[in-house]
Amino acid sequence: MTAAALVMAFLVASVDLRSNPVPAALDEEATRWVDDTIFGMSLDEKVGQMIVPSFFSEFVSSDSGTYDALVELVHEYHVGGMLVFGTRQSQPDVLLNRAYARNTRGQPLNAGSLINRLQSISAVPLLVAADFETGIGFRLSGGTTFPRAMAFGATSDPQLAYEAGRITASEARAIGIHLNLAPVVDVNNNPMNPVINTRSFGEGPARVAELATAYVSGLRDGGMLATLKHFPGHGDTDVDSHYGLPLITHSRERLDQIELRPFREGIASGVDAVMTAHVTLPSLEPAGATPATFSSRIVRQLLRDELGFDGLILTDSLRMRAVTELATPSQAGRRAVQAGHDLVLHSPDEAMVFEGIKEAVLAGAIDESQLDESVRRILSAKARLGLHRSRTVSLDTLPLIVGTRKAFAVAEKISQESLTLIKDDEQDVPLRTPRTGELLYLSVVDRSSGWGGTTPSEAFIPALRQRWPNVTAAELSNRTSVSEIELISETAA
Repeated sequence: MTAAALVMAFLVASVDLRSNPVPAALDEEATRWVDDTIFGMSLDEKVGQMIVPSFFSEFVSSDSGTYDALVELVHEYHVGGMLVFGTRQSQPDVLLNRAYARNTRGQPLNAGSLINRLQSISAVPLLVAADFETGIGFRLSGGTTFPRAMAFGATSDPQLAYEAGRITASEARAIGIHLNLAPVVDVNNNPMNPVINTRSFGEGPARVAELATAYVSGLRDGGMLATLKHFPGHGDTDVDSHYGLPLITHSRERLDQIELRPFREGIASGVDAVMTAHVTLPSLEPAGATPATFSSRIVRQLLRDELGFDGLILTDSLRMRAVTELATPSQAGRRAVQAGHDLVLHSPDEAMVFEGIKEAVLAGAIDESQLDESVRRILSAKARLGLHRSRTVSLDTLPLIVGTRKAFAVAEKISQESLTLIKDDEQDVPLRTPRTGELLYLSVVDRSSGWGGTTPSEAFIPALRQRWPNVTAAELSNRTSVSEIELISETAA
């Protein structure tokens, strides 16, 4: 055996690939740390704990403007956490075809390196979050990627959902990420939903609740906090809240039967966090175009008091148009906290959010005791994760945990188990075309988006070509001209 192989064998033997489960309660040491930390905090530090800005998982030099801006957020605004995204590539500034990809996946080592540096300069450990709905590969290259939640619904197997959660947590914690902004527990009962659809476990509340609860258990056993979203339900909408403000007109009785059931069961199982939705529900909040994000009736009275949830309540991204068209960053942050949120995520301007919340406290519009309650929840979450004892990760052992063949095998098993033949009237499946034959593959999408990550057919076309080398692939969208459609039709034969 070579020296390099010996070193690798030693590292593998010395790394515990099983993360420590998140405890349900604090021990005496952790409780004392929370009490002492709150006691020593100024108003500015308390306000900062509620703010969660973001960064991209690209290489960031410690001698750069990007790093300086993040340091300012930690030192000057005392932010309580960070939200990890993939990365972005430059987009040419042209007048006509602007459908260039911008978003793409980041790198685990880049993310881990930046998280370690920010943790080392923060007076209080940072709670680091990410949206890993399909595993860390959803945002970071090389990590394990699972199918969308609807595939788990097709398997009808809670154990597979549990395993996906556990693996996601193990890989995320190896990078230094603690809070998964998942699972989606919206009941997808509207086939015209443009934003939830395959992100949901299904259209039945019982199925959604069962699989979500299993996934949450897997995350927590893997050492990660879980978030139910988007409260009180985003499944029956036909508007994407990234671009507008959805309206749900159902009665309270109907919401209890469908939308709220997965949240009730998730809360009963001890979930750690709930994210609210930028949606309006007149049966819950009659005050005009007021989204759940700004509604005390929905956040305090329904979620906190009636459903008895005492964990972290998070906003969805405050950069979404459903919010930005209603309020400035300062107003949005203040109104979200007044409604009862503990954490304000991904604002267009964290400095304005900081000032808006602080001014509201000084003016008596937000009681400082409310801040204390929120900060206690935030610090307690950090202590349950053990961050008061250790807050950085080993970049040397990260590659031994992230993206392993064993994890990929689980993802492959879930994919295989989820395959569902919906319709085959002509009995064309399996395809009888010989290997020397020719195939025309059409991908039909609603709109052309310049696709960065998760490009349509990025997995399916290569799989086809492994079996039939002569595959012609075409994508149709709202940008496809009549002449192009006619050309495809003429050549199809």
